[in-house]
Amino acid sequence: MSETPAPPTEFPVKVIDGSPLGRALQFETVAMETATATLKAPYLPEMVGDPDTGVIAGGVVTALLDHASGQAVFAALGYPTGIATLDLRIDYMRPAEPGLDIFARAHCYKLTHSIGFVRAVAYDRTADDPVATAQAAFMLGTGEAPMARPGQGPEAGR
Repeated sequence: MSETPAPPTEFPVKVIDGSPLGRALQFETVAMETATATLKAPYLPEMVGDPDTGVIAGGVVTALLDHASGQAVFAALGYPTGIATLDLRIDYMRPAEPGLDIFARAHCYKLTHSIGFVRAVAYDRTADDPVATAQAAFMLGTGEAPMARPGQGPEAGR
């Protein structure tokens, strides 16, 4: 599996452009596949949390994991809808390496009629040596039911 798959369609670009935080942090959607999204936060001096080490602030990693996880939910649904982060647990494993961009790859592994469940990893060089991992739950918008996939969709949560 490639660390940076094919470029995404126009939709994920609009998601980041519609987020003031995503725009301010210059997040970029690198890939969007079935139930999976990969985003990038470029290394920028204004994102450094500790000037003595040059390490990017943990809040940037948190925001990146949250955004990637939300896009993974959209990728699993197959269409845009309102979502909200209900729960986001992050385990930081090491500081990001100064000077390197950070990537977040998220996978929505389960959809119910009202919740999307996601696992994600943030890394600088390789996903095998993560900066942080995350587990998240997202409330799905009201209205249309999610598009059913085998083992997912409204019937899977019952």
